[in-house]
Amino acid sequence: MRVYITSVFVSDQSQAKEFYTKVLGFKVKHDIPMGPFSWLTLVSPEDEGGAELLLEPAEHRAVAPYRDALKADGIPVASFAVEDVQAEYERLSGLGVEFTQGPTDAGTVMVATFDDTCGNLIQISSYKG
Repeated sequence: MRVYITSVFVSDQSQAKEFYTKVLGFKVKHDIPMGPFSWLTLVSPEDEGGAELLLEPAEHRAVAPYRDALKADGIPVASFAVEDVQAEYERLSGLGVEFTQGPTDAGTVMVATFDDTCGNLIQISSYKG
């Protein structure tokens, strides 16, 4: 068993597509129109055959309370692996990304958390070597 696809609920698919591709560096795998939305999945350019990230419209009534509660408590909805948290923090900060937690030593990993501009907090992490 392996992860095939996982979702991040986004308030605006176009805005999310722009942020996740242009700023974070993901690559669009599928962008299939489905009424007012799209089946919009992204992959890492480093692993195009790997797990897909679905930028799912945050339309269901349960999404807003769920996301609002997580964000209020500072809990990320997803964690992305990077080679070097400090370097990625500096790169993203230079692009205007707002971090809610800067690089932090969390034992065996370094982590940082940012706002994805689409209603979510996202964590980046790297194992300390």
